[in-house]
Amino acid sequence: MNEEDKVEKMGQEYGADQIQILEGLEAVRKRPGMYIGTTSSRGLHHLVYEIVDNSVDEALAGFCDFIKVTINADQSVTIEDDGRGIPVGINHKSGLPALEVVFTILHAGGKFGGGGYKVSGGLHGVGASVVNALSEWLVVNVYKDGKVYEMRFERGKTTMPETVVGECEADKHGTLITFLPDKEVFKDTTIFDYGTLKQRMREMAFLTKKLRIDLEDLREGQERKDSFHYEGGIKEFVAYLNKSTSALYNQIIYCEGKKNNIYVEVAMQHNDSYNESSYSFVNNINTPEGGMHLTGFRNAITKTFNDYARGSKMLKDSDENLTGEDIREGLTSIVSIKIEDPQFEGQTKQKLGNTEARSAVESVMTEQLTYFLEQNPDVAKIICEKSIQSKRAREAARKARDLTRRKSALESTSLPGKLADCSDKDPKNCEIFIVEGDSAGGSAKTARARATQAILPLRGKILNVEKARMDRVFGNEEIKAMITAFGTGIHEDFDISKLRYDKIIIMTDADVDGAHIATLMLTFLYRFMPELIRQGHVYLAQPPLYKLEKNKKVWYAYSDDELSRIIDDVGRDSNNKIQRYKGLGEMDADQLWDTTMDPEKRVLLKVAVDEEGESDVNLTFMTLMGDKVEPRREFILENAKYVRNLDI
Repeated sequence: MNEEDKVEKMGQEYGADQIQILEGLEAVRKRPGMYIGTTSSRGLHHLVYEIVDNSVDEALAGFCDFIKVTINADQSVTIEDDGRGIPVGINHKSGLPALEVVFTILHAGGKFGGGGYKVSGGLHGVGASVVNALSEWLVVNVYKDGKVYEMRFERGKTTMPETVVGECEADKHGTLITFLPDKEVFKDTTIFDYGTLKQRMREMAFLTKKLRIDLEDLREGQERKDSFHYEGGIKEFVAYLNKSTSALYNQIIYCEGKKNNIYVEVAMQHNDSYNESSYSFVNNINTPEGGMHLTGFRNAITKTFNDYARGSKMLKDSDENLTGEDIREGLTSIVSIKIEDPQFEGQTKQKLGNTEARSAVESVMTEQLTYFLEQNPDVAKIICEKSIQSKRAREAARKARDLTRRKSALESTSLPGKLADCSDKDPKNCEIFIVEGDSAGGSAKTARARATQAILPLRGKILNVEKARMDRVFGNEEIKAMITAFGTGIHEDFDISKLRYDKIIIMTDADVDGAHIATLMLTFLYRFMPELIRQGHVYLAQPPLYKLEKNKKVWYAYSDDELSRIIDDVGRDSNNKIQRYKGLGEMDADQLWDTTMDPEKRVLLKVAVDEEGESDVNLTFMTLMGDKVEPRREFILENAKYVRNLDI
């Protein structure tokens, strides 16, 4: 192509006419992921959270006691609160009605100065307008000064101006918003999941003590309701999270105070497990990566417990200090702060950057925790003894851990002997199958694509890490083999850039034992390498349950329903030979490849954790893998209806 042709082609492809100016909420509809993260189910539920967050901000400001969320029969959602009500009348800065400003203009609201809110958790003030833009329709009613105001929108555009549509009691106040998510935006689903909303509403109620949040589902065949109201706030949150374990002492340690205009609230309690479960929040926003407030909390408890242990002679002068990890073994804690101008690292608000938050939390915690330990020596002794036991176990595990650290996962000599590794050294092209049993492992090794698929067979069930200290974990051969094969290290040594495989695929039998082994594996990964799950590297293989053979033709079915459909298609007669696979070992290599390992044909389930619901995920692992039987029994009974294709 000569220069003249190039100039002509460039002019056709990219000129002034190709520059688009998106007005109003058009930008939101054009790129919804920029505002709500995704248009999948997670983004759909985020619409509800944004409106509820605005109501919770009213509660934080002291003007709201009650919120009700209703899933209506037509899949729309209504959020009602008894706050002050969104302002009505003309906004003098814009010349538009205040309701129209709130619902049609980005970055408009009472959270950018001017005294509307001292603290706020809204999405940079864009919540209401973004929900409006992504809804097929939205109706807002405001109850104020004895009048009912209403305004209507369709896909972000006003269809009914702010209008007085009736009267109400003089003392009635608040806002009622109903919206229907737009199918043009949420193409995967517009169906709300009650369980997802329930978990979020419960968490919000825990974090805002005395606030009552009701949730109701009016959809046909799914009618149900729940109410969340916790006078004890985060103290009740800790008790809820610890319900599947045995607390080491009865009291929940609670610290509350204000420092440098930052309100600090902390609740914590040790249990008999070996895992730390710490959750941090800023203005009711979950910060899964922690930040300065969590650093202040950890600094305070490390210093305070070491000072107490030495002062009470539980630690001798010659003893090393307890580490923070020792003290936090088996600790469930909630750290919640309210701050006027939170500075988050990144748009996702996963980590707090305000340095003043660290000193505020550290100051409040040190003072009040010191006082608590002096007033409760029995509790202090229990915690210190558990921490000292953890210290001894940590020292016993140090040698094995150092050995794991020294090994380079990229050196073939350091890889476990039973690992059949792949020849391609580019992790993006590679995947590893964690296979139940040597028999299935043998078939998988024969079936695999040797260039890109590695096989690591497990012998029996791996250690339940939910009930094991670090010394036992590092002494377990199966776990050591996985740590070495993956290459990332664990806990503070974890480095995802060293991951040797893009996909870690758990492949177990489709029976109860297989489900148990998969759960043990997921427990290990979640407790020791959670980023592998968070970043989408962990999968569950889906082997077929049935093989149907007829007239030398073969079909595979992955569920009872699929088997019934196949039988209906091929006809029900005596020529049908149906085999129910009890385990992977019953398949030969060709069958295993065709049904479970071939990237062109297989079905994989990606394991994902919703960061906004991580506290419930943590509780699920504690319930399923902990010592207490009753919570596990309740969980099984409640979720039995979701079980598919397991021979129970």
